[in-house]
Amino acid sequence: MKNKRDNEQLNIQDFPEKLRVKDIEKTQIPDLCDLLRAEILKQTSIHGGHLSSNLGTVELTVALHRVFDFPNDKLIFDVGHQSYTHKILTGRSLESLNEIGGISGFQKRSESIYDCYDAGHSSTALSAASAFAYARRKNKENFEIIAVVGDASIINGLSFEALNYIGGQGEKIIIILNDNGMSISPSVGGAGKFFRNISSAKAYVSFKKGFRKMLREGRVTKAFFSFSRSLKNALKRRLIPLNMFDNLGLCYLGPYDGHNEKGLEKALLKARRIEGPVILHVKTIKGKGYEPAEKDDAGTWHGVGPFDLKTGEFLRDKEKTISWSSVYARLLERRMAENEKLVLVSPGTFIGSDFNSAFERFPDRCIDIGISEEHGATFSGALSLTGFHPVYSIYSTFLQRAYDEISHDCARMGANVTFLIDRAGLIDKYGETHQGIYDEGFLRSIPGVTVAMASKPSEAAFLFDRSVQMGGVVGIRVPKETIPVSDDQNDDPNLPSDGLLTLVDDSKNALAVVSIGPMARRIQRLLLEKQLPVSLFCPLIYLPVPTALIEKLMRFDRVIIHDAYSTRTGFVDALLSALLESGYRGEVIVRSVPNAFIGSPSVEEVLRKNKLTPEDIVEDINASLFEGRN
Repeated sequence: MKNKRDNEQLNIQDFPEKLRVKDIEKTQIPDLCDLLRAEILKQTSIHGGHLSSNLGTVELTVALHRVFDFPNDKLIFDVGHQSYTHKILTGRSLESLNEIGGISGFQKRSESIYDCYDAGHSSTALSAASAFAYARRKNKENFEIIAVVGDASIINGLSFEALNYIGGQGEKIIIILNDNGMSISPSVGGAGKFFRNISSAKAYVSFKKGFRKMLREGRVTKAFFSFSRSLKNALKRRLIPLNMFDNLGLCYLGPYDGHNEKGLEKALLKARRIEGPVILHVKTIKGKGYEPAEKDDAGTWHGVGPFDLKTGEFLRDKEKTISWSSVYARLLERRMAENEKLVLVSPGTFIGSDFNSAFERFPDRCIDIGISEEHGATFSGALSLTGFHPVYSIYSTFLQRAYDEISHDCARMGANVTFLIDRAGLIDKYGETHQGIYDEGFLRSIPGVTVAMASKPSEAAFLFDRSVQMGGVVGIRVPKETIPVSDDQNDDPNLPSDGLLTLVDDSKNALAVVSIGPMARRIQRLLLEKQLPVSLFCPLIYLPVPTALIEKLMRFDRVIIHDAYSTRTGFVDALLSALLESGYRGEVIVRSVPNAFIGSPSVEEVLRKNKLTPEDIVEDINASLFEGRN
């Protein structure tokens, strides 16, 4: 029996122990949705996170919880960052969102029985849903499978492959297409709406099921059933405007207002009655309920850091810092003004990489390909063969999806492409799905690929210009760190041509440290402060390992190899192998990120745990020097 709560105040902390969404009176649903939005806004303003997508799916998620029986039924969000409302309704507070020991910003099986699948990257839900459908049939189980696909993840090739498979298999899966701005609305006329309503009506579905069972039992009746089905499909094609989903074998319903919770419940009940795979098209407003997010056409409020809830001002804007992404964005804009052959390609991440200005200034040479990482790599490789020089800006964690294309369609073809690998290294907040620590390892395995990283902003121009001049596939890693705006951002004309820096030079010592990226500069400052008798080398271009670096290291009795931006399979192992192949007989200490899936939301915690901080390197140096004296 349902609880009567008309006169009781709703409290989101009551879910689900004291209160289930199904028990709420319909008159209270708008109040619940307002409470959910207020909580999402409050917690993301404190902790940061994915804001707009979650504000847009509040009514949809409430309707899903009222119609279906979770966790028996399976709910998969694609991308998983749309799941904040789902987390609240299943008893998880956002007060520790993305914090150490707190709630993940994505669905996570280890976190709750209500999460049946982990998802950090896009376009995985449909493949996962089809696997759950296969297991359901083989195990003779009975539950619904719902995949909520949004934020343009439907356009990824993986989603289309899964759609094709689902349509061919005919397994019952409810796919909710959360359309929050995509131009995919099908042309559905009056006749189409009429016939779709008939085909999803309860009485029709019941009759169809019995009719099919009866006619399939005999040889003659089976033939008649086949003929009648062909006739029905032929009439349907003539009378109902079809879209791509119909042609793939899925029943299309919609579009529906994604903020009309009552209408969504009816639509979901209709979808549940249909036997085969269903596409339920829902139109939502990204950022619903918060004016700055609703008016955002650029994607600024998609993923946010802490902000002032009243003014909408991001707190980081008050700090006098600049991101490495911004350093390269400004540099590329200057170079595009000088070189008309430069073309910027972005897989839907140009806002995060701060290329807004370049897109406005050079709209015909800035291409946003959407969530299509593989296409972007092949497109860039082919474009270079026509005389242009593509600059493919892509997050490290997304680059791994394009490994085959980098190898087969870029490096093998001799293409000249600069990859600006943003978010390289360890990443705060988002856990194991978004760590940028694996690209060194897999890029190292591709013949002819060069990998580089600047240690300070004035070196960025040197690396970018070299990437254009030297040709081939060059990956410039861009860490997700901020630096003081007062840092020298002018080009440095005094850099050695091979990019091998000697940051500390003590020709009399027997110990050398090799480090890369901005961390090398932190180590340099500490070594100079403590006046330790060591040499410190920082190769700006470090994969393949420079021969000059090996030659310098051969004279030292001990070498510490330090890479705080990658697992050991990257630069560390490459340099270690090169030393051994050159006959090095000294002692080598390696310090790198472990070859594991790093779940901690704190970069500093990971650095300390794995002895990767500058202070840890000083300890290694002191221990080695002490040992050398004995």
